[in-house]
Amino acid sequence: MTTQAAAHQQKLQDGNTNVMAFALELGFFAGLIWGAIHWVFYSFHFTKVLPGFLGAPFFKLSFLKSGSGHLAGWLLFILLSTIASIIYALLFRKMRGPWPGIIYGIVWWCLIFAAAGPALHMVKPLRQLGWNTIVSEFCLFLLWGLFIGYTIAVEFTDERKREPQHAKA
Repeated sequence: MTTQAAAHQQKLQDGNTNVMAFALELGFFAGLIWGAIHWVFYSFHFTKVLPGFLGAPFFKLSFLKSGSGHLAGWLLFILLSTIASIIYALLFRKMRGPWPGIIYGIVWWCLIFAAAGPALHMVKPLRQLGWNTIVSEFCLFLLWGLFIGYTIAVEFTDERKREPQHAKA
């Protein structure tokens, strides 16, 4: 085994995780899973927000209502999730427990649904959305933030992984 390969193997055994690689992978899966759940919410009329709402500044509404528009929206949600995961991993990875992730999801919901979203015509103002949509989207973003935050917290604050292999219990 070369010294570089041996060093890489030792790093893996030590439990040191590459922050960027982990955040990219987590963001992809967070977007994949929670974007699919958003599409299900839209399909069952829990929300009136199109799956492609993040593409509203870039695409016509008629496209966003099509199947291709839904797919484009899902891809944009994966991109948003990847960016959100990188930000969380860089700034908050040492925070423990589920609450920082829950708050992170709520902050993203506020940014999208109360601040930037209506200004960029991604979503209608809150007073025009209806309670089913507001509650569904709030819960979705809360759980999305929890998924990102708690996954990162477990990965970067779990001290059991860093204990010596021969330690006695």
